[in-house]
Amino acid sequence: MAHEKTAGASILRQPKEVWAVAFACVVAFMGIGLVDPILPAIAHELSATAAQTELLFTSYLLITGVMMFFTSWISSRIGAKKTLMIGLAFIVVFALLAALSGSVEAVIGFRAGWGLGNALFISTALATIVGAASGGTSSAIILYEAALGLGIAIGPLLGGLLGSVSWRGPFFGTAALMAIAFVAIVVLLGKEDRSARVPTKFSAPFRALGNPALAILAGAALFYNIGFFTLLAWTPFALELPKESAALQLGLIFFGWGLCVAIASVWIAPLLTARMKRTTALTVVLPLLTLDLVAAGICAGSKLGLIVCVVLGGLLLGILNTVLTESVMEATELPRSVASSAYSGVRFLGGAAAPPLAAQLAIWFSPSVPYYVAGGSVLIAAILVLSGVRFLGRANNGPEPLLAEAESIGVGELA
Repeated sequence: MAHEKTAGASILRQPKEVWAVAFACVVAFMGIGLVDPILPAIAHELSATAAQTELLFTSYLLITGVMMFFTSWISSRIGAKKTLMIGLAFIVVFALLAALSGSVEAVIGFRAGWGLGNALFISTALATIVGAASGGTSSAIILYEAALGLGIAIGPLLGGLLGSVSWRGPFFGTAALMAIAFVAIVVLLGKEDRSARVPTKFSAPFRALGNPALAILAGAALFYNIGFFTLLAWTPFALELPKESAALQLGLIFFGWGLCVAIASVWIAPLLTARMKRTTALTVVLPLLTLDLVAAGICAGSKLGLIVCVVLGGLLLGILNTVLTESVMEATELPRSVASSAYSGVRFLGGAAAPPLAAQLAIWFSPSVPYYVAGGSVLIAAILVLSGVRFLGRANNGPEPLLAEAESIGVGELA
């Protein structure tokens, strides 16, 4: 996804409302990896098992996934600003409640509310930036990609730094940052043109999954996300770091992982898809991720070996995130808001299943087995893509127009 150069205007010269949404995007994407470094600390402080603690990911991703089926229907009726505000308000409230919780069950429940807010916010943020940015759509895309990359990389680092003081710290930090973002959106985002709204049908995302191309890619993303979130959510337990320094060490490890995800998503994936078909890229990189996960299983007894597998895995994950979502946007004639909503809902559900499954497999067998199962799951994703290539011809339709590319990066957008 090559970016055209911004003519005449600097990417940094943007209206205040664009910076407000971009800042909120960084914080929203931080939420994905924020709890990663503090999982062992939460398990210790709240006397919870690894399987119970992994449900912090599951509740968050499950509600995010379910809500993704409905965000285009909601935002197309109440507008982007209200949807952003509601999403941010949910995140502030539930992050604060999680910080004040006294049991792991309460934190799990409040993370679900956080996921609801995140779905509403992410689904409309990109459309808002594209509509308000100066310097053309290219500038808007670069800003959004930068916000996504910063959030993915900074989340674990901030979680590690604040978590080294207290496991509650990352939750308080998120609530404070999102409260600032909420005020910025209220003050800086202008009124919308209601006449421009085109309501999306409630059933549209569900009916969209009847399309063979979208069904294949959504299924592949579901199995791929099992690999993604096994690597992200199980590794803090598999490493068995000393309790006194675990949060900070995990924060640094997953900061490196997040940087690799961001670099691969923004720069390596476009270089790859400029030289080969998207379906070819998927059938090459998915098996490479399988090998990385198998290597992680083999190295589960070696801290250094497992860390190397995690960080290098970030490069493969970054490529796959971009190529899969681009493929979804090009593979059908469905409205992109509908295709994105359906695809995102299914893939987040795959991510929700992975963390508790990994913890249970480790209890039944060994700490290596979750990685082997995750590798097998990613291989199933590769087989799905390979067996369904005949339905995915449209996914290889060359470079996308910039607005289409912008829509493909996010997990949903306004109809």
